[in-house]
Amino acid sequence: MSIIDKAFDYFKKDIEPVREAAGVSIDDDDDQWRPLSGDGRRDIAPMTGRRMRDCAVHLWESNLLANRLIELPNAYLLAEGVEIKVNDEDAQEWVNAFWNDPINNMDIKLPKKVRELALFGEQCWPAFTNEHNGHVRLGYLDPGNIETIVTDPDNIEQPIGVVTVADKKGNKRRYRIIVNGPESIFTRRTQAIRDTFDDGECFYFTINALSNGRRGRSDLLPQIDWLDAYDHFMFGELDRADFLRAFIWDVEMKGLDEEQIKERVKKMQPPAPGSIRAHNESETWKAETPGLGSGDTESIARLFRNHVMGGATIPEHWFGGGGDVNRATGESMSEPTLKMCTMRQREIKHILESLTMFQINRRLDPSGQSTLDPSEHDADLKPSAVFPEMSAKDTTKYAAALQQVVVAAGLAVERGFITDLMALKIIQSVSERLGVEMDAVEELKLAREEASLRDEQDVFTGTKDEELDDDEE
Repeated sequence: MSIIDKAFDYFKKDIEPVREAAGVSIDDDDDQWRPLSGDGRRDIAPMTGRRMRDCAVHLWESNLLANRLIELPNAYLLAEGVEIKVNDEDAQEWVNAFWNDPINNMDIKLPKKVRELALFGEQCWPAFTNEHNGHVRLGYLDPGNIETIVTDPDNIEQPIGVVTVADKKGNKRRYRIIVNGPESIFTRRTQAIRDTFDDGECFYFTINALSNGRRGRSDLLPQIDWLDAYDHFMFGELDRADFLRAFIWDVEMKGLDEEQIKERVKKMQPPAPGSIRAHNESETWKAETPGLGSGDTESIARLFRNHVMGGATIPEHWFGGGGDVNRATGESMSEPTLKMCTMRQREIKHILESLTMFQINRRLDPSGQSTLDPSEHDADLKPSAVFPEMSAKDTTKYAAALQQVVVAAGLAVERGFITDLMALKIIQSVSERLGVEMDAVEELKLAREEASLRDEQDVFTGTKDEELDDDEE
């Protein structure tokens, strides 16, 4: 044994084994700051979030009710399309190029993005800008590949960066979340943190999230267990229906012992449909069916279904369950659902306007180094997402109401009870129900100018003089 080996054996007894501490790896800068406004513990656990996303997709694919909970609102939001309008002609061309880009292809991809926003509760789209002309193209980052969302240490409500899970080589990507404003809107500490997200820029949007929560939640999260229970119940009813169709032949043989019965059974065959069966009075044939009563199957299924759909604010007649619903009650029952769709529509409107505002900003400054706040831009550069009506309105009642309001308002003006402007505002409130928007002040001004022109024309043509002569005669 060498001297080195002897020395190692001598000191070996004093060497204690070293074990690596168990834990979760963190980013290099995570230990350098702490949110002042909260610790972000309102989020669901990562394992729960992964399970939520997997279950949501599985139910959307396999559960008819879950599929309708996602697809019906999506159809009401986007079935008629959406249009982005900008008053500035050049900006409108930029937006059109962004919208119709063969990679962006928003007409086709927007319904998928909105569907996944409802399924996953969040969406992350990396943005790639052409350094020469500022044209923007969008990528896609699966929510399952997001490890953490970093928020402003001084304002936990504001996300500032996305950190992805490690790839096969152990590398993580750090995307800076796009905010349509100059970096000066953040504190110096926050700007320093954002500078560490140097792998690109991305849009990040959430729904069903809390102010101090970093991640969004699926629209199906509250219904997942109930949707699964509804599936089990319906498959159970299918099995029961199969059992009900099963039957056996019960044959009673009089005056035969056990051996004779066994011998007789060997020669017997179940009668085929339409065949003839003959026997004497010693045999009695009878078909026996399972006595599995249906009980309250229909009412239980309706209870399950309404429990799930009620939680999603969707009436039962939207899923083929008419019940006692007529047209009047159907319209009133649909109103809460349309209100929920309108609220989601506002979120989609904000998302689309944020995307197109970023495109316009990058067209104006491809480098992205401008310190100008977009709110200071010319109003003609601000995009507006225009959605069509989600449902066809019953205009008959509003048309009848408009006629009555016009007569009543005109009578009130003649008697001096209200002004012309107030009368027009009353008419405006009803006309907006028909989808006709107007400015009462501007409309009254134009109406008086048009009336003045008509009076001048009547005087010029002598129409009024002729009418006076006819009256005198």
